[in-house]
Amino acid sequence: MAEHEEKIKFNIENEILPTPLVMPRYRKLKRLSIIITSLVALIPLFIVTLLNYYQDQEAYHAETRYTISRLLSNTQKTLEYAIKERRSALSLIIHERTYEELNSQESLKTALSNLKESFGGFVDIGLIESSGLQTHYLGPYDLRGKNYQEQDWFKEILVRNVFVSDVFMGHRNIPHFVIAFKHEKPNGDFYVIRTTIDMDLLYRLIYDLDLDKNTDAFIINREGLLQTPSLFYGNILDKVKISVPEHFRQREVIDEYHEDGMWLTTGYVYIEESPFILVVIKQRENPFFHWFYRRTGLIWFLLLSAGLILAVVIYGSTHTVKRLRELDKRRVKIFHNMEYTNKMATIGRMAAGVAHEINNPLAIINEKAGLLKDLVLHTENCPNQDKFLKLADSITGSVERCSKVTHRLLGFAKRMEDNIEMVDLKSLLEEVVGFQNTEIAHRNLKVNFAFDGNLPTIESDRGQLQQVFLNIINNAFAAVDDGGQIDISTAPCADREVAVTITDNGSGIPEENLQNIFEPFYSTKGQFGTGLGLSITRDIIDKLGGKIEVESQIGKGTSFIVKLPCHSKRVAFQEKI
Repeated sequence: MAEHEEKIKFNIENEILPTPLVMPRYRKLKRLSIIITSLVALIPLFIVTLLNYYQDQEAYHAETRYTISRLLSNTQKTLEYAIKERRSALSLIIHERTYEELNSQESLKTALSNLKESFGGFVDIGLIESSGLQTHYLGPYDLRGKNYQEQDWFKEILVRNVFVSDVFMGHRNIPHFVIAFKHEKPNGDFYVIRTTIDMDLLYRLIYDLDLDKNTDAFIINREGLLQTPSLFYGNILDKVKISVPEHFRQREVIDEYHEDGMWLTTGYVYIEESPFILVVIKQRENPFFHWFYRRTGLIWFLLLSAGLILAVVIYGSTHTVKRLRELDKRRVKIFHNMEYTNKMATIGRMAAGVAHEINNPLAIINEKAGLLKDLVLHTENCPNQDKFLKLADSITGSVERCSKVTHRLLGFAKRMEDNIEMVDLKSLLEEVVGFQNTEIAHRNLKVNFAFDGNLPTIESDRGQLQQVFLNIINNAFAAVDDGGQIDISTAPCADREVAVTITDNGSGIPEENLQNIFEPFYSTKGQFGTGLGLSITRDIIDKLGGKIEVESQIGKGTSFIVKLPCHSKRVAFQEKI
């Protein structure tokens, strides 16, 4: 697993806090601010757009239904008028002339000629006896002598007296429809006058409609067979795949979903006194594309408005979070000073107490030991004189050692403003570790030193460096278990700097926490930590012109690398002035 572990390195630049909006908490705050403000600003805009979209669809559907209804109304009247006109013309002929007058080729020829000249649309005319036999015929086909007794139209005219057929093939074997009248003879028998209507009459009425590519108009009969060609459904006499409405006089326009996945608006109307049903169908466009192409200006306005709103929101949120960060920086500085002052005050009181409680007894012990030594020296023939002198020297040595400890504690607690001096890092680090001798012995910790022999002394603030390394070493002690190891080393590096590396073999720092350890009030010690130790440490190093880096691997430990300039930047600046 070791070869797959990635080494984590985090550089801290020379600032009290990370640059604006780099820390996760500020990124999150900025993101939430942008999202919430954008939603509040954009939701009403999008609601208005959706309402416009809905209203556009309603208007589009209403317009489509109105267009179809108007086409149905106009074409219905035209068809009904054309059929009624030809029925009336044929009725006039059969009522004005007797059977004897019509029962000749010449008479039928005259009648057909008059019908064509006066009305148009007539193809042929025939006289059919009650037996179904066509005795006389005038037209382009050889139909004289044909018997229609078994055909449906002939059977129906026996009942209705007048008949308008739907389109059928018949003896001609081509699509056509007929108008026929039954008339009684004086002897009680009957005959039928039958004419064929040119299909162009229906075609023209449909083709003359001004239809777009998504609209189809055609005629069907009550069985759903096409009476005219259809753009969508095929040729004459093909079965259409739409439901045939029940017979009614009024027009009907409905919206339906076709099986091929298309939404259709379909209009129906029955043609009076005929088997024909006029149908107008419009394939509805994709609602979104229809709205998109018709509302281009509105969409551009929406996009530009949304873009402007987002730009303002992002700028405003960034500016607000930046100002908040600046306020946090000031607050953190105040807490830094408070923490530093409290800490130094506590140590100062401790040092004063130690000096008061220890130094005075030590002075008495030192005096008494000196007096004892003098007595031994001036007493002749004093038994065990050498032993007594060694004991007295041991006492004064111990007193001197205790005195050094108290003076070292007082020196650490002493606060000095910008006290730049020559500092030997070796002796300073040994001194800082010396404060922890009790904990080292109690926890059986191992502290290894590796000092470079050519390491120069540096110009810096000794008291502040003591606090820096004390904080880091304390954190290293807290990170390792009893019996753990801490390695402290020094080495010169580029740009006239020296590096101090403090490494522990603790559990390491997770990657997600590594970038937060220098943030104020961030602590992994729970209620036992203030979260200001490393933040203050980084602040001090920045002021001294150095920088700090962290390297950590889970399960292996953590290294803090402190890089310090050999010559104080503050001193160089003062010399320049």
